[in-house]
Amino acid sequence: MRRILFKALPYVKEEVALALESGVDGLIVPDAVLEAAQKLARCEVWPESAAAFVTLACKQDEERAAALVHAARTDQRPERGEANAPQLVILHRGWEVIPVENLLASAPGIAVEAGSPEEAELAKGILERGVDTLVLTPEALPEIKGIVAAFKFESASLPLTSAVILKIAQAGMGHRVCVDTTSLFRTGQGMLVGNSAAFTFLVNAETEHNEYVAARPFRINAGGVHAYARMPGDRTAYLEELGAGSEVLIVDHSGRTEHATVGRVKVERRPMLLIEAEITSGGTSVTGAVFLQNAETIRLVTPEGRAVSVVELKEGDRVLCHTDIPGRHFGMRIVEDIREG
Repeated sequence: MRRILFKALPYVKEEVALALESGVDGLIVPDAVLEAAQKLARCEVWPESAAAFVTLACKQDEERAAALVHAARTDQRPERGEANAPQLVILHRGWEVIPVENLLASAPGIAVEAGSPEEAELAKGILERGVDTLVLTPEALPEIKGIVAAFKFESASLPLTSAVILKIAQAGMGHRVCVDTTSLFRTGQGMLVGNSAAFTFLVNAETEHNEYVAARPFRINAGGVHAYARMPGDRTAYLEELGAGSEVLIVDHSGRTEHATVGRVKVERRPMLLIEAEITSGGTSVTGAVFLQNAETIRLVTPEGRAVSVVELKEGDRVLCHTDIPGRHFGMRIVEDIREG
């Protein structure tokens, strides 16, 4: 999981407060103020002595950084005179992409500094996966909120495809899951949910008002307890597995993704609908299905980004879906011969 640390060297309390309010995951502070900094928020706080900062100026610097990361992983003493293995190995600003690519391949625990949105965006996209730890310097403070929000998006958008509704049928009573998050969403945003991890539907958050029920833009009434939900980190989870503190993947109608934290999950017995859809491309077709509560407030998303209620949905209508290669084991991608229906 990606994390963002703020480099409070030197330590300025007002700067640290702004960084914490902006959503950084932790701090690097002078050893002398470690105890005081730990009282500011429940987060990671690293003493300066636990970090090794490396300036990449030549191939030997790259090799030294890799050796330090290895020492940190194996709790060994590094070479070149360092007294103790560092817990964090951080590349100073000024790093270039190629040596960082080499380090991510050989020493994936490496962290990099960034002092601007451009540097943070570059770090996010290296090798199409980005670094796991970004260390923001005080120069980033004027735009820190935007940097934090952008870095915590997924590296790449998820491709969404227009699917044709084939069938809408009452499916009796079942347990459905409302995912209440600590974030607010807009029309066209929601979660990808389906009977199969290989075919998921974009279920809109409850962003729309009607005359009977107020909008609840923090909530996704996501579907049956058995359904797969697309999660951060190319994983899936059953909706029934989610709980307070879980991190879920939010997707909008353009495929742009972000993360949200679950505040509460409500599982209740409600009347359900079975919805089936088909995607045709290049002469081949694939079908998928989802079970959703039979209520006006539950909506899918059209290719235009409009939220359409399952009550108004008709055969032949088009909604946004995501297709993938089948095969998951405890939510992790695997390669095997599998069929889901």
